[in-house]
Amino acid sequence: MENGTFFYFNMFEDMGHLRYFFFCLSFTIYCLILSFNMIIVFVIVLETALHQPMYILISCLSVNSLYGTAGLFPRLLSDLLSYSHTISRYACQVQAFVIYTYASYEYTILTLMAYDRFIAISKPLQYHSIITPRILAIMIVLACIFPLLSVGTGIILTAKLKLCGHELTKLYCSNWVIVKLSCMNTALNNIFGFVVLIITVLIPLSFILFSYIKILIICQRNSSEFRRKAYQTCLPHLVTFVNYSITTVCEVTFSRYEDGVFPQAVAVILSLEFLTIPPLLNPLIYGLRFPDIRRNIKRILSTSK
Repeated sequence: MENGTFFYFNMFEDMGHLRYFFFCLSFTIYCLILSFNMIIVFVIVLETALHQPMYILISCLSVNSLYGTAGLFPRLLSDLLSYSHTISRYACQVQAFVIYTYASYEYTILTLMAYDRFIAISKPLQYHSIITPRILAIMIVLACIFPLLSVGTGIILTAKLKLCGHELTKLYCSNWVIVKLSCMNTALNNIFGFVVLIITVLIPLSFILFSYIKILIICQRNSSEFRRKAYQTCLPHLVTFVNYSITTVCEVTFSRYEDGVFPQAVAVILSLEFLTIPPLLNPLIYGLRFPDIRRNIKRILSTSK
């Protein structure tokens, strides 16, 4: 096997019969993610009363969860049952592209959600003239195109590197881990990765924090009824944002440490959190906290019975 043509996932070694337990656990989690997110998308698409910017963005978040987990779980489940844990370089780069774009999409969608709530609360009378269907569609398209281009460029730069190793200390393909296997100067890759991190994570992160701080200031100046309604719609978004930010920090922290620093169990948890916890919890948060979504889910489920 030529180095740089195939990669080998070494974290599947020495699992023994535990691989079957992890397979059942992963399969259950993936089925729950598929079910929860598909229900959210299904309800919002079918119910015309939910064809509003806030709910459309919630459905985008669920679609992104389905997209990101599709890049992880099918391959992960296959590796857990297989005794050969190799992957071609091309397939590895495709998986890294899917997972990295998922991560970037999550922040861009959360940014749009924060902007939507900021306009709705700060300018309620002009809200429908500012967030029109056309403007919303343009924002969603731009939120998809930019991560596509930035992450795609990073993957292309990595594809041009000559590699001197083939072992990946991950359960999935990570662009940063592949770059560390290179025999060449990776300064350009590191600089570009840092720029992409600033543009796709730090800037959206700052904008989201700014938006919610402004919302809190506006709420403090208004009546208790106004605050209650504002908190009711903003709290799920804020919980989703904090949840995803914590899990991405764990992933970035783990990726930057050398192999063997963390025990294997801790390493697995840190590397998979951002691909399992947000897709699993987000639909529950929105399904339970938003009465309109919850009511329509109950209606559809009762009708199906």
